[in-house]
Amino acid sequence: MPPSDPTPDAVSTAHSAPTPVDAPSSDVEPLPLLYSFRRCPYAMRARLALRASGQRCELREVVLRDKPSELLAVSPAATVPVLVLRGTAAALDRVIAHSLDIMLWTLRRHDPLGWLTPGTGTLADVLALIDACDTGFKADLDRYKYPDRYPARPDRGADADMAADADDESEGEGEGRARVAAHFHRDRGAAFLLRLEDRLERHAHLAGDHATLADAAILPFVRQFAGVDPAWFATRPWPRLRDALAAWQASEAFATVMRRHAPWRAADGPGVAFP
Repeated sequence: MPPSDPTPDAVSTAHSAPTPVDAPSSDVEPLPLLYSFRRCPYAMRARLALRASGQRCELREVVLRDKPSELLAVSPAATVPVLVLRGTAAALDRVIAHSLDIMLWTLRRHDPLGWLTPGTGTLADVLALIDACDTGFKADLDRYKYPDRYPARPDRGADADMAADADDESEGEGEGRARVAAHFHRDRGAAFLLRLEDRLERHAHLAGDHATLADAAILPFVRQFAGVDPAWFATRPWPRLRDALAAWQASEAFATVMRRHAPWRAADGPGVAFP
């Protein structure tokens, strides 16, 4: 996954004072471990769900370019987030390595805000909308945000691009082609955002009149898309989506999950308590 937007966030830039995790007694189930990266939208939505469910865990902030061996040991792919459900003497650890699975695991245990009960449609409808975000929209977001990392041109297949002779274009032409490709994927991503705007024209949130799994799972990616070119985003015909994004970013929930924590190292002992 490409790194998230390095633009400073609209929350405090100071590291939060860590709340140490108490060592559990031998007869108490230890807190889950959450390996996370603050700006990653996947990790962000996992933290949102853990907070909404009231599930405490031990948070270990990860530096993606220097991942701790403890993360590699439990998840060879070493992507974040990873939630480790630590076992007791009678049970082995369980690893949940996908953000949506983490969200569903914690909310199925406790869902006081009704995130799994949409006001319109069904949970299956919500999951289908999230899947559209995680597949088509996310692919366009990556190619819009990082066009130089994805050389395929909109009018040609990836295989044709790989076979193209690099000598037939100047550096300026290559940069121009990257801009064209970025705009192509920006416009395709915009089509998904218009779907969200249509939903918000009918209800206060993406799946009804209260926030649900859909809002928490999708808004982190809308935030990242908006951050690529804020001036352009501000001119598009999705005023309700802009308002929803602004309200979410001004919320206490957002402030909580976006607190800064120092990178975790085993030598420092336990991570910090979250939320």
